[in-house]
Amino acid sequence: MDTITIWERMPLKAKVTLILIAVVLVTLFIVIVTSIVKIDGDEVGIVEKKLFGGNLPEGKVLAVDGENGVQAQILAPGWHVKWKWQYNVIQIKMIEIKEGFIGLIQAADGRSLPAGAIYAPEWTEPEKMLSAEYFLGEGKGFKGPQLSVLSPGRYRVNTKLFIITSVPITNVMVGTVVVIKSNVGETVDSKERLVEVGQKGVWNKPKTEGKYRLHTQAYEATPISIRQVKVSYTAEKEQGEGRGYQPMRPITVRSKDGFTFPVDVRMTYKISSEDAPRVVATVGDDALVLTKLVTPAVRAIFRNNAEKVKALEYVQNRSKQESQSTSMLKEELAKYGVTVLAVRIGDIGNEETLGTLLKTQTDREIALQEQATFEEQQRAAEKQKELTKTKQEAEEEKRLATARYNVQIAGEDKQRKIIGAEANAEQITLTATAKALAYKKVSEVIGPDNAALIEIMKIVSESNIRITPDVMVGGSSGSGMTDALMGTVLMDMLKKKTASGKK
Repeated sequence: MDTITIWERMPLKAKVTLILIAVVLVTLFIVIVTSIVKIDGDEVGIVEKKLFGGNLPEGKVLAVDGENGVQAQILAPGWHVKWKWQYNVIQIKMIEIKEGFIGLIQAADGRSLPAGAIYAPEWTEPEKMLSAEYFLGEGKGFKGPQLSVLSPGRYRVNTKLFIITSVPITNVMVGTVVVIKSNVGETVDSKERLVEVGQKGVWNKPKTEGKYRLHTQAYEATPISIRQVKVSYTAEKEQGEGRGYQPMRPITVRSKDGFTFPVDVRMTYKISSEDAPRVVATVGDDALVLTKLVTPAVRAIFRNNAEKVKALEYVQNRSKQESQSTSMLKEELAKYGVTVLAVRIGDIGNEETLGTLLKTQTDREIALQEQATFEEQQRAAEKQKELTKTKQEAEEEKRLATARYNVQIAGEDKQRKIIGAEANAEQITLTATAKALAYKKVSEVIGPDNAALIEIMKIVSESNIRITPDVMVGGSSGSGMTDALMGTVLMDMLKKKTASGKK
């Protein structure tokens, strides 16, 4: 017997009953199937109860004790049965905080913040805080912004309670420090608006190079460069100016004599890490330091110095103006924690502002130089004249000295000759006296004639005289031979004298 035959033979009441049972089973199946919720591993299930829970207490946003509304408890990954007619389940992705970021937390429910508080106190165990049941129950969490932050990672969070905002981590780069202005902590009276770390206000110690997980709203971070900053108040960029270069308009000054002209100024300054908190407390960030402190000070000091001197004096005394302005800027900016390293003056004025004045000065300088050259030439001519005169006088003095020397030599030579003649005369006299004495002695012994003959023979021998007689002398006297020799000698001497006179 087939199914159709059984159905046809079944009473009507039985048929209706079977149909109702089938409808109930199908409906129940559909309800069960549609009430099964699967939460994936990277998801969170947020449950909203619609019936049979009662109303939430006034001011509450999430249900902790099964009241109608959004439930504090979330669904973990897995299969869950939540009757469709009683619950509404919202599946959302887990909250992810990427590397280099932190998560700021805002609680939509909880106790009211204490009077005067802006942020809920930081949790010692942030993991427990993320449990909505614990936060609203045993944890007694506060409603509003939380001081605790989420580190990089993935979190299962009831987003109906916690609103998570991802913000960049506080990253202090090389060459900078970060000054913290805390909006939380103990309020104290402080000098120069600086407070200790942890107190409310500008902390007196900056954050150095590194990464910090700070609540960026509770702790406002102001970066300050501790590198040298070069500011150029010039019309054109100087070759080689790159990193750290801050172009500004040239400084326009007015001199004592009414000339208005631009002055190119280049200034280098820096802020040390120790002075950074004072700079932030009194001025602000790097941009405000430049626009609200450094630039006004530079312009004021250069203008004040220029109005005390004439334009030409300003141009001629560039180094003095530079040194004076440097000292004044160092003193002024040191009050705020800014250290001035150098101030340099470039071009002063231009053709339009100082062209006529500088041309007049140039012409005057040329005239003065020409006059100085002429005077120098005159002095040179006078010196040349004096030199020539001095040379002539020296030459005359030299000749005079020579003459005097020659006279002195002549006198000395004369004296020498006189002395020599006297000596010769004395020698001759002595010789003659000695010879006469000797001759006398000889004559006394051998006789005068023989003595004379001996002397004649000496003369013949010494003078190499020819003794062949040219004179024949006769007679019987013994003196005849002597007379002949004497005659020959005298004749020979006469011949020599005659020959000497011819020469």
